[in-house]
Amino acid sequence: MSVVERPPDGALARDVRDIAQSHLLALVGAGHEGRVNRPLLRALGDHGLLRRLCGVDAEGAPQGAAAVDLCVMREALAGISTDAETALALQGLGSYPILLSGAPDLVRRWMPGVMSGELVTAFALSEPDAGSDAAALSLAAVPDGDGWRLTGTKTWISNAPEADVYTVFARTTPDARSRGITAFAVSGDADGLSGEHIDLLSPHPIGTLTFDGVRVEASDVLGEVDAGFTVAMRSLDLFRPSVGAFAVGMAQAALDATVAYTSTRQAFGGPLIAQQAVLHRLADLATSLEASRLLVYAAAEAYDSGAPAAEVTRRAAMAKLFATETAQVIVDASVQLHGACALVKGHLLEHLYREVRAPRIYEGASEVQRTIIGRSLVAATQTNGF
Repeated sequence: MSVVERPPDGALARDVRDIAQSHLLALVGAGHEGRVNRPLLRALGDHGLLRRLCGVDAEGAPQGAAAVDLCVMREALAGISTDAETALALQGLGSYPILLSGAPDLVRRWMPGVMSGELVTAFALSEPDAGSDAAALSLAAVPDGDGWRLTGTKTWISNAPEADVYTVFARTTPDARSRGITAFAVSGDADGLSGEHIDLLSPHPIGTLTFDGVRVEASDVLGEVDAGFTVAMRSLDLFRPSVGAFAVGMAQAALDATVAYTSTRQAFGGPLIAQQAVLHRLADLATSLEASRLLVYAAAEAYDSGAPAAEVTRRAAMAKLFATETAQVIVDASVQLHGACALVKGHLLEHLYREVRAPRIYEGASEVQRTIIGRSLVAATQTNGF
């Protein structure tokens, strides 16, 4: 699929929007604010979106391009329901390390329930002193016979503490930075695992996890021992462009609402959009939005086509950085052009104004993305001998 075909207008996007309108919206209010909405997640499974997310069909056969499909689904859902979009995305982020790096028995144990929406997943990377600096993880994995005991704390973990399975990144070799981290699949009901919710400005299922000697087996390892940082980065390289797609979907919804509003809102003897300042502002927003979309799908195609790892990482960082920063600007400008009505509780823009802030922080803050991009420039300069 070429980016010039504007993937959001394709069959997958239309199917996703139809499912969201017909089956998902009614379930958005079925859960409690700030908690996992299991009925919504099961509906995502019932209608095949979680299988499509994982890149397999009903028989388990591979289908489609993982990164592009993920971006199309997230952008399409974001324009209908950010709750449904977030439920889908979190299920993918938590399970992709299992799908991509787990042993066959581990995949068979967890993935059927993940794809049906019966099991909730979570990606447990961040810690109180290791957020953006992911290589500084201190959750300890201490050898215990042929397995390990996990001791420490994770925080800012989406779907915690309600998930049924966690992808957990722990330190197996002290003082080794990124080279001493191992990824494990940990059952949500494991002995010694507890947690609590964190309440956010924009209600979202997120929490803190405490590991008190949680036992993990050699069979729970994802990938290789001491190579968990690679597992984490492989997943983030896939999901960072799709965070940009989420931002694009929100920005498109905000812009569409603003064009419609300014076309009918009468001011100064005519529709507000007739004011050149307003028209030009909308033109700039639309141009930035389309640039974001192109960056997102170019990054997704680089991942799917097997581009060199350094290029995939750089493009993913650029896509997430530009799209999330641009979405913040577009939503803020849309609120300004609507005026006070956009701040009323329940208004689309009031909702988007709260939702659009977090993507600039999670899965690597904008400053982290700039560092990744900048370092790639330095590496390219050294490679080229300049």
